[in-house]
Order: sequence, then structure tokens, then C-alpha cells
Amino acid sequence: MPELIPDIDRWLAEGEPLAVATVIETWGSAPRGVGAKMVITSSGRFSGSVSGGCVEGAVLETGLEVLNSGQPELLRFGISDDVAWDVGLACGGTIEVFVEKVDPVLQKFIHDLSGANQSFAIATVIGGPIEWLGTKIVAQRGGRIFGKVDHTLEGTLAAIARSGLAGGKSQRRRLDLAELKENSVEVFVEVIHPAPTLVMVGGVHIAIVLTSIAKALGYQTVVIDPRKAFGNQERFVHVDRLIQAWPNDAFKEIELTPSTAIAILTHDPKIDDPALLNVLASPAFYVGALGSRKTHAARRKRLVDAGLSKERIGRIHAPIGIDIGASSPEEIAVSIMAEIVAARHVS
Repeated sequence: MPELIPDIDRWLAEGEPLAVATVIETWGSAPRGVGAKMVITSSGRFSGSVSGGCVEGAVLETGLEVLNSGQPELLRFGISDDVAWDVGLACGGTIEVFVEKVDPVLQKFIHDLSGANQSFAIATVIGGPIEWLGTKIVAQRGGRIFGKVDHTLEGTLAAIARSGLAGGKSQRRRLDLAELKENSVEVFVEVIHPAPTLVMVGGVHIAIVLTSIAKALGYQTVVIDPRKAFGNQERFVHVDRLIQAWPNDAFKEIELTPSTAIAILTHDPKIDDPALLNVLASPAFYVGALGSRKTHAARRKRLVDAGLSKERIGRIHAPIGIDIGASSPEEIAVSIMAEIVAARHVS
């Protein structure tokens, strides 16, 4: 969702009604995971992706139908191996996609939460009485909820949204409500986390390339360097935030979260060591430091002498990056970003 917000905001500002299609479940092989989205305008424009091939063509058509009728639709695509490639699946599999109209008021609330870098969960009714389809509650940390829901469902839906947020994982749930007698309700709980952040210490050439790669992958980017020749706006016109300060001061300005990755790149102990001392106790999911094995051995000794435990020092990915035989700054940046992506998906 966060990556689609600029397009959603622009089209809503232009007065275009929007539909959004969300992958709610996959079986077998699918090129996009649960939570992948496509936004569709009433004029036929779209952004995002839920699969590929004729699956997305069918989703686009359904989006236009939903905009006309106002009635959400649940689509299921089951594909055999021999025709999978033609419809956008890597091989045989099944996906289910929920298509609904975008509520501008609710979207404004989601926009504000995303802008504040907050985690939140959206619980949406995807199956059950027709008048309930598309009903939503948004829950954020601290217990606040947003959404108008039938009183029969409100408490249960809010509890499911909060539970999903606490668990941190999107999921599909089936509810059996006594009030519905023979019917049950299906709910998709989507957990949305803040965009990840990559903090680079050192405005070296690797960082210039790494910033571009990280931004292409949806990361917020921060560069720290007290040296004006390295850490300046002319070199980093594309960075989200440039901090021209020594690490001890710079890290007072940054909130390090489980969605933060840190790459230490100066190869200068006067900058690298204070940076590591500031970040190794943080919840950041990745900390990497540039340098050879010999350089890192000397670094480890300095950090031990500074009072850091071996467990903390063991968090450092060094030499930084996946070993792909990289030699140029561009190749090293690719190897670093690959290691960060891998660390994020297993953390």
C-alpha cells in the first residue's frame, strides 16, 4: 500500500473514483504475495500489480465493474502448469483477489498513518452478508480504531484487527457469529508496516549507488557524514535525508526501529566505531560494516576494548554484502542491498 499512496492521492485529488484489488491468499506459485495491490481509476488507468498476464486484465475489468456497481467482488484464479505463464503465474497455482471501491475518507486516515511511519492493521469483510462486504476497521498501536461497522460485527472486527497487528502478519480469518445462524463471515486482516529505512554512514561512492537501489526497493534513505566534501547535497540529490554530523550527534536525530538497516561505509575508525557503538544495541534488523576480514578483526578488538560484548559485535555483517566477487562501487552496492533484503525477509 505505501508505494501506491502517491498515485492514489493524485487520482483522488483529480476527482477520480478508485477501486483497489488486493491479493488475499495464494496457493502454489504466484508472482505476487498476499497484500499485493492494484489501484484502478474510473478512466481505466491503474497502478501496482496483483499478478500478470490476463489475470490482471480480468482484475482491471472487475475494478471498473465494481466502480459502477459499488459492490465488492472476490475473484479466484486457478491455473494449471501448462497455461500458467500466459496468465502471469510462474507455474501452476491459485490466487484470490478482493476488489472494492476506495473510500476517500478512510484513505486519508491510512495516508496519515503511513506518513507517520506507524504500523497498522486493516480488517476487511470479504465474505458474508452482502451488505457487510468491504466493511473495514483500521487499528493502530495504542488501541485507536477507525471505521463505521454494523454493531453486530464491530467488536469482533476490531479485536481481529488488533490481534493481527500484534501478530504482525496478514492473514485470512473465518468467523462464526451466533447472530448469523447459518452464515459465517470471512475477514482479511492486512498488517501494514512502515517503509523500511536504510541509514548509510559515510557519503562514499558506494553510498551514492546504494541510495538509488534502496529507493527503487521502497526504502527511506538517510546518509550521515560530517565531512562536507563527502556528505553534501550535490552528491546526494536523491537521498531522503542528509545529516552532516558526527555519529554521536547524528544518531540522536534518528529513530532506529526493527525496520531499519544500517550500512557503515567510511572505512575510517573515527567515524565507523562511534556509529557501531550507537547502533549495535538498537532493534535495527541489519548492521553491516565495510572492510576486509583483517580490517574487521582489528575493528572487533577496538569494540571489545570499548566494552562491547561479543554477542553485540556478532551482529555485524562483515565483510559487508553477499560474496558475489564484487569489485566496483556499483557491484558492492548491489551485494550490500542483496544482503539487506535477505536479512529483512528472515528477520
